[in-house]
Amino acid sequence: MPQDYTGIAAAGAVSEGGSAKDKSDSEVLSTARSRLNMAISALSESREDELDDLRFYAGSPDNHWQWPADVLATRGAVQGQTINARPCLTVNKLPQHVHQVTNEQRQNRPQPKVIPADDGADVEVAEIFNGMIRHIEYISDADVAYDTACENQVSYGEGYARILTEYCDDNTFDQDIKIGRIRNSFSVYMDPLIQDPCGSDARWCFITEDIPKDEYERQYPDAAPITTLQTLGVGDQGFSQWMNENTVRIAEYFYVEHTKETLNLYPGNATAFQGTPEDKMMRAQFGKPLRSRPSDRKKVKWLKINGYEVLERSDWAGAYIPVIRCVGNEFEVEGRLYVSGLVRNAKDAQRMYNYWVSQEAEMLALAPKAPFIGYGGQFEGYETQWKTANTQNWPYLEVNPDVTDGQGAVLPLPQRAQPPMASSGLLQAKAGASDDIKSSTGQYNAALGMTSNERSGKAILARQKESDTGTYHYVDNYARFIRYIGRQLIDLIPKIYDTQRIARIVGEDGESKMIKINPMQLEPVKKIRDERGIVVEKIYNPGVGKYDVMVITGPGFATKRQESLEAMAQLLQGNPDLWRVAGDLFVKNMDWPGAQEMSQRFAKVIDPAIIGDDENNPALAAAKQQMEAMNQEMQQMAGMLQNVQKSMEARDLSIKEFEAEIKAYQAETQRISAVQAGMTEQQIQDIAMGVVAAAMESNNLNSQMPEMQPEMMEQQPPMMPPEGAMQ
Repeated sequence: MPQDYTGIAAAGAVSEGGSAKDKSDSEVLSTARSRLNMAISALSESREDELDDLRFYAGSPDNHWQWPADVLATRGAVQGQTINARPCLTVNKLPQHVHQVTNEQRQNRPQPKVIPADDGADVEVAEIFNGMIRHIEYISDADVAYDTACENQVSYGEGYARILTEYCDDNTFDQDIKIGRIRNSFSVYMDPLIQDPCGSDARWCFITEDIPKDEYERQYPDAAPITTLQTLGVGDQGFSQWMNENTVRIAEYFYVEHTKETLNLYPGNATAFQGTPEDKMMRAQFGKPLRSRPSDRKKVKWLKINGYEVLERSDWAGAYIPVIRCVGNEFEVEGRLYVSGLVRNAKDAQRMYNYWVSQEAEMLALAPKAPFIGYGGQFEGYETQWKTANTQNWPYLEVNPDVTDGQGAVLPLPQRAQPPMASSGLLQAKAGASDDIKSSTGQYNAALGMTSNERSGKAILARQKESDTGTYHYVDNYARFIRYIGRQLIDLIPKIYDTQRIARIVGEDGESKMIKINPMQLEPVKKIRDERGIVVEKIYNPGVGKYDVMVITGPGFATKRQESLEAMAQLLQGNPDLWRVAGDLFVKNMDWPGAQEMSQRFAKVIDPAIIGDDENNPALAAAKQQMEAMNQEMQQMAGMLQNVQKSMEARDLSIKEFEAEIKAYQAETQRISAVQAGMTEQQIQDIAMGVVAAAMESNNLNSQMPEMQPEMMEQQPPMMPPEGAMQ
């Protein structure tokens, strides 16, 4: 079947309704076209100024982009003759001011630092996140994307970077996350209604590109190459200006799709969306949910379109549109958004500086050389030499000496006229224009490396801080840009690394190692120990718990290492005994070959008790086992002592009860002896029988005694019956 190169057939099928998929695509594409046109209209006025800022920033003596076109036309030629053209010099001082900000950020790169955000998160997993982010930055050359976004942000006010995923290689389903560079910020059209400076609340975003027609046909053999995305935004011409007949314009279209669903709450603070397998399982276990509420679920969609046809589609795994915005100055005036950078307010001062420099050059260098002044007749016979004296270096010039003043006196020799000098007003105007550039950019002499009246280091730093304060909002916005990238990465990592795999992480010092990831385990970190209690392996699950990102701004690791090396050198010089406890750390921070090996040898001779915080240290593991065994023995002994104490307390109680009964018996016996004389025989017999009956009811009083001491038995007086009973 021949390919539809005109696109008429495809467009007709969509217009006639077609299948359900065609109708759905037609609605999505119609929305996409209207959104793109809205973005172009909303951003066009600001982007006109941004593009002019970019051209002005890139101005050079070759392109004259810093000179207004009407002024340049009047100075270029006079009546078609360029010999009398006035100079149009370009001394571009703005790149120095821009690079003062961008290079400072390159030296002190903000780094995302992952921190735990709830009780389910783990500090070790946060460090694993940090290592994985550094690995992602390494494999994707993220510094190029960061530097490009920063350069665009400071120069004309707006820079972008993106996050994408790629398969690790051609024969695997494992994917890697990468950070991509967006060189032309004008090719990005983000929702103009965003409030967040980084675009975290954007509902949609476009990234346009022009690809060669043969590459388009290779990638999409069933699609028509003619595009309806012919509307170009400011600065978004791409290659279409010089390859428009051989290129096809396509666009990546991200948008957020909202769905209304019901969220159910079950015992244990467990939640599930109604109708999902998790919800059915929880209903079977717990029954009716405790609470329910409506929830607005967001899902990010991705399409690649050519205007009326969907070329590719997929669901983006992350929760955010993976296009990150880095903004400079942002203003909303009468409902329209305006963006600018460092160049905007310095353009007029730079134009004035170029004008005064050109005026000075015209007066001093390009003005006709001062002529010679002499009397008529002095140059006769030597006219050729004198006419070319300003263009050729003659070894000598001759005159006629017989010219007199009419009275016979010889006239003086010819003299050169006073050459033109730059006026003091011109020099002051040029210096004023230079100062205006500094004040409009917020950077003064101290920040630019110029000397001034300050002599102490504290005073110099205070002056430099003034310039840093004037441009600090660029640094702060760039830190927000890095933080938002980090948040997108920690949201995306558990969704991309969703199978058991070996992942590479990079430490702060650049050293890399491999870790195991198991998304199926319930705990964030699983430690596997051997029979000696030493941790031999750790398995991580980055999907357990919540994490957030903070940004650390400061010198890079190499700079910090150099500073720590100098500080440790001073300490060791003052106290050489510190070599025994910190020599390995001192050598480890050195850069010469073999330093790491020597550091390891130093560490072997240091007392393990000093290093001591490594859980894989065999000595520490053995000591830990001994302490645990001793703790168990102490607990057993405490239990035994408690049982013995309880037994002794029970024994003492029994003895006290028996002694009380003996005392009662003795008292009763004494009472009987006292009243025996006045009692009859029958009364005595009744009392004796009552005592015997009470003893029998008490179940043999002697058997209740734990032990009857012989001394106690001897002390008891015998029961003597009355004399009448004996008979």
